[in-house]
Amino acid sequence: MTNSPQHRILIADDEPLYLRTTGELLRKSGYDCVCVPNAQQALEALQTQPFDLILSDLNMPGNFKLELLRAGRSNWSHIPLIVVTGVPSIPSAIESIRLGITDYLLKPVKFEDLLSSVRRAISSTEKTPPPATTEDRGPLNLSDRYPEIIGNSAPVMELLEIIDRLAESDANVLITGESGTGKEVVARAIHQHSHRKKHNFQVIDCTAIPESLFESVLYGHVKGSFTGAVKDQAGLLSLCHQGTAFFDELGELPLTSQAKLLRAIQESKFTPVGKNSQIEVDTRFISATNRDLETEVKEGRFRQDLFYRLGVIHIELPPLRDRGTDILQLAEHFLPELKPVKSPVNGFSAETLECFQQYRWPGNIRELRNVIERAATLSRTDCIELNDLPEQLRRQETNGEASSLDLQTASRNEAVETAEHSYLASLLEKYTGNISQAAQQAGLSRQGMHKLLKKHGLSANDYRN
Repeated sequence: MTNSPQHRILIADDEPLYLRTTGELLRKSGYDCVCVPNAQQALEALQTQPFDLILSDLNMPGNFKLELLRAGRSNWSHIPLIVVTGVPSIPSAIESIRLGITDYLLKPVKFEDLLSSVRRAISSTEKTPPPATTEDRGPLNLSDRYPEIIGNSAPVMELLEIIDRLAESDANVLITGESGTGKEVVARAIHQHSHRKKHNFQVIDCTAIPESLFESVLYGHVKGSFTGAVKDQAGLLSLCHQGTAFFDELGELPLTSQAKLLRAIQESKFTPVGKNSQIEVDTRFISATNRDLETEVKEGRFRQDLFYRLGVIHIELPPLRDRGTDILQLAEHFLPELKPVKSPVNGFSAETLECFQQYRWPGNIRELRNVIERAATLSRTDCIELNDLPEQLRRQETNGEASSLDLQTASRNEAVETAEHSYLASLLEKYTGNISQAAQQAGLSRQGMHKLLKKHGLSANDYRN
């Protein structure tokens, strides 16, 4: 079986014998082949000639950081791309597949297998229908419907299905998970896809409201109701009428404040401090916490009735370490947003990607975001290398095996507590005991940071000077 010469293949490989032999065999099979020895010449050929397929080596001049693959997917995404490599690695395979290659073959590859892969790639392109117009495009898939939630791992797809089912309801939602897993992002996604999306999404940080001012801040007050009340002040709850109230760090709310909040939720109305009449409010409540509220209820630190009222639907967010290659997708997503305006950085080295996959990410997505911002700021090349990463990531190269053994023998809660302790200690060390800077880096209030430090028996004084 021969093929029309109109099927032109670009072959890029720095091994002269392989390049010549593969080109000759594909020409005998009816293909028109252009052979180049490096990525730079491949990019020049793509700019001047039409191709139906790219057949590329990985480890060749100009492509050690996957430059050809990235440019090919970015500028010529309609051309299928087959990778053939003699030096396979998990990071390169993951990144190649993430970039949307058609096939990943290992040298030495039988010509029959290569030819079969080539035929499938070109055939699939010929059968691909033209892009759908806005009018005839079908319903968006879940990933397209919720672009603010990055990832396509099994835990994330399950999460998107749950969000999609509950978004249009008015049921109260409790979101739990470790610090930094994206609880507020999920809460905003639920709000944005609900019938309340045109109204306010009000964040209420339970760690930032002193117990003595809880009623005033949440429900508002009238002028003269207490010392310092020099004018009428609307409460946060009144600002989200017909919208969504998001109670962040709900587990930090004192018991006295919990009772007052429960009454407002049950009655859908409240009384501002110093006022005789009540204000009615139509609000959906979404709450988030990294605490185990069921344990908090059993130990008397959280009201059971409030727990059931706010947790009609419970969503547990997966930690970043359980999300597989989502880590790489998030890294690629954050890089353009976080790098300095004039920075040359446009990608990650294979060693960096492998490091990202192996690291346990105790601070989850928030920590990944901070790591990328730091590395993109410090890097002097067009690629974030291993040396651009913080010490705690690079340290795993030498003691990663021991850490894995410790995590295998510890319970889930013990592992989480240990990771959180290490993360807090590293922040204190980085900022020499400066609570404000450490809290800002972790995305916490000073009060929230103090509570976590107390929980883990850490003192900022030990890290100063």
